[in-house]
Amino acid sequence: MTDAAIDGPVLSADGRPLKQSLRRSLRRQQWRAILLIAPLFVFVLVSFLMPIGSMLFRSVENDIVPDTLPLTVAALQDWDYASGEPPGEPVYAAMAADLQAAFEEKTHTQVGRRLNYETPGVSSIFRKSGRPVSRWDLAEDGPFRDRFIDIDADWGDPEVWRTIKSYGGRYTTGYYLAAIDGELTPEGPRLKEPDQRVNQKLLWRTLWLSAFITFCTFALGYPVAWLMANIRERTANLLLILVLLPFWTSLLVRTSSWKILLQEQGVINDFAVWIGLVADDNRFQMINNQFGVVVAMTHILLPFMILPLYSVMKTISPTYVRAARSLGATSWTSFWRVYFPQSVPGIGAGAILVFILAVGYFITPELVGGADGTFISNRIYYQFSVSGNWGLAAALGTMMLAVVLVLFWVYDKIVGVDNMKLG
Repeated sequence: MTDAAIDGPVLSADGRPLKQSLRRSLRRQQWRAILLIAPLFVFVLVSFLMPIGSMLFRSVENDIVPDTLPLTVAALQDWDYASGEPPGEPVYAAMAADLQAAFEEKTHTQVGRRLNYETPGVSSIFRKSGRPVSRWDLAEDGPFRDRFIDIDADWGDPEVWRTIKSYGGRYTTGYYLAAIDGELTPEGPRLKEPDQRVNQKLLWRTLWLSAFITFCTFALGYPVAWLMANIRERTANLLLILVLLPFWTSLLVRTSSWKILLQEQGVINDFAVWIGLVADDNRFQMINNQFGVVVAMTHILLPFMILPLYSVMKTISPTYVRAARSLGATSWTSFWRVYFPQSVPGIGAGAILVFILAVGYFITPELVGGADGTFISNRIYYQFSVSGNWGLAAALGTMMLAVVLVLFWVYDKIVGVDNMKLG
């Protein structure tokens, strides 16, 4: 064999250089992997990332005001709200021109509805003014200030013009301010009066009740999971079926059942009166309050705590506890020092599942919570379906997403996500 043959490149079976063939083979494998995960990636993009991105955009988007009232927004830049007087004639003339164009395009009611979210009553004056203003001759019918006030006296209210000026930009922080019970003014953001801070109250109630429900599911679920993990397999399977049984029943049916059980003339109160625990005219108030929410949601979310605990406890060898007892530890010490620490990953998984699910619940609080038991999710649902204020609903949803991510980060720092497992 010649030296040239020894020093030349190593070839593959098809005559190509070996390095080139390896690179080509690796590229093929990478493309196969990409094609395999492409359907999942597209599904996640369409069903998860795009809705979140749309929600984030809606929480700051405000195109309707500057697009519908461009002349008015520009004319209001020189108006000083602190003077306490309505703007001058040029602003009213600009509003007349904008309203005529908006009436032709049928958008004057839309901008009125958008501004009505910030100042109630604005929607009606836009709706009332559209047709009369459309008949004006902008060149000859001025001045327009008195004519606007003749249509509706609120056109002379500086608060209406303050709202238009404050929300005249294409992007706004107003929705986020409203989410924390604030409002945007020409002087800057400010919080509402304490008795008007509804969203803050609902947020704290949601976090507090969700944490308490998580604790209740842990207190009830831990002994059940421990029993299932330490009895005969046949009996454990039977208990597992009983734990999973609620999943085979509609959530609405389970919630309605608790409404029947807990109401003042319900089964539990009737039984308490029958055994003499309470008088017939002094029955327990267990529905349309926070107690009803805690009871119903604890029952509904209990399987989400039991299943992670059980799957982790099944992997804990009973020889550890026996070894601790043989070395002189009491039953409590062997449990607390040996068994319980090994079950912490299951506790973490169950707590995260239950808490995140509880924060987002709105059917159960709506049916059994009443005025004192509603969650922030009920407020979001109301803004979406009833009020139609998608911007505020998106801001509230983004705020809840941020809160959950912060709590998850805190959990990671204290417990560690790596220590959380489902079995």
